[in-house]
Amino acid sequence: MRIVFAGTPDFARIALEALLAQGFDVPLVMTQPDRPAGRGMKLSPSPVKQAAVNANIPVLQPHSLRLDGKYPEEAAQARQTLLDLQPDLMVVAAYGLILPKWTLELPRYGCFNIHASLLPRWRGAAPIQRAIQAGDAATGITIMQMDVGLDTGDMLLERVVPITADTNAAQLHDALAQAGGEAIVDALAALARGALTPRRQPDEGVTYAAKLDKAEAALDCAQPAELLARRVRAFNPVPGASIRLPGLADPVKVWRAQALDETCPAEPGSVLRADAAGVDIATGRGVLRLLELQKAGGKRQPVDVFVRGWQPA
Repeated sequence: MRIVFAGTPDFARIALEALLAQGFDVPLVMTQPDRPAGRGMKLSPSPVKQAAVNANIPVLQPHSLRLDGKYPEEAAQARQTLLDLQPDLMVVAAYGLILPKWTLELPRYGCFNIHASLLPRWRGAAPIQRAIQAGDAATGITIMQMDVGLDTGDMLLERVVPITADTNAAQLHDALAQAGGEAIVDALAALARGALTPRRQPDEGVTYAAKLDKAEAALDCAQPAELLARRVRAFNPVPGASIRLPGLADPVKVWRAQALDETCPAEPGSVLRADAAGVDIATGRGVLRLLELQKAGGKRQPVDVFVRGWQPA
C-alpha cells in the first residue's frame, strides 16, 4: 500500500515513525507550514516534518486544502500531487487542517484518522484534556474511517488506555501517542488481511471536547476541590492552571495538586495552611492542596521550596 501521512505535532510523529519502522510505503508526508517558535521566533518545522526529512520523504505543506478557500492555488497543487501519486490510503493524526470531501475520496481506501479518545466520547479538539477534566477512568485510541463530519466516521479499531488519579495531560498524551502508533500498524495489518470491519458510532454517549481556552486556566475556588485537582492535571502542561495567592501581584501557576476530603467552613479561596507539606486552599467542597507551583517569571518549584519565599499575610 502507498500511504500518504498527514499530521503535525509529536502525537502524529510517533505514529509516522511506527509506520516507517514496520516498513510501510510512505511516499509523501503532509504537515502544516513552518511556524515561528522560540525566543527568536524563527520559522521552525513541525515534528512530523522533521521526521519526514530524516527519513528522506517528500513533504507537502499547504495552508489549506479547500479549493474554494483562501489558498486555492496551494490546495490545487496538493490535489494534483495526490492525483499523480494515486495513494491507497491517507493516515491522518492531529493534522490541524480540515480535509474537504475531495481529499477523503481520493485514496483507494479513503482516510484513516488516529483519534485520541474512545469514540463517540470526546469528539473534537481537546479529547485528552477533557477526559481528565471529566474524571474518566479510561480513554483510548480509535482508528476511524473519516467522513465529512466532526469525528463521526465509522470505527475500525480501538485501544483502551487507563487514566489514574495522578495522570496529567502530558503523561496521557505520551501514552496515547504510543498506543496510536501501535493501533494504526495493527489496523493496516488487518486491512491487508481483509479483517478490518467498520462499525457505526452509536448515537448514545456522544460528547464534544471543546478547544482549550486560556480563560479556563484560572481556578475558581468556589468549585469542589476534586474538580479543581482534575483541572490542574488536565491543563498540565498547556495552558497551565493558575490561582491567586495573597501577597503576590500575579497569579501563580499550579502544576500539581490534590483534593483532600475535609470539611472546611472557611471562605473558598482562603489559605488554611502553608508549609512544606502543601498550601491548603478552602474550596466550595473540600480542600485543595497545592504541591508544585510557579511564580510569574520564575521556575516550577515543589511546595516546600515555594513556601520558603512566600508566606500568606
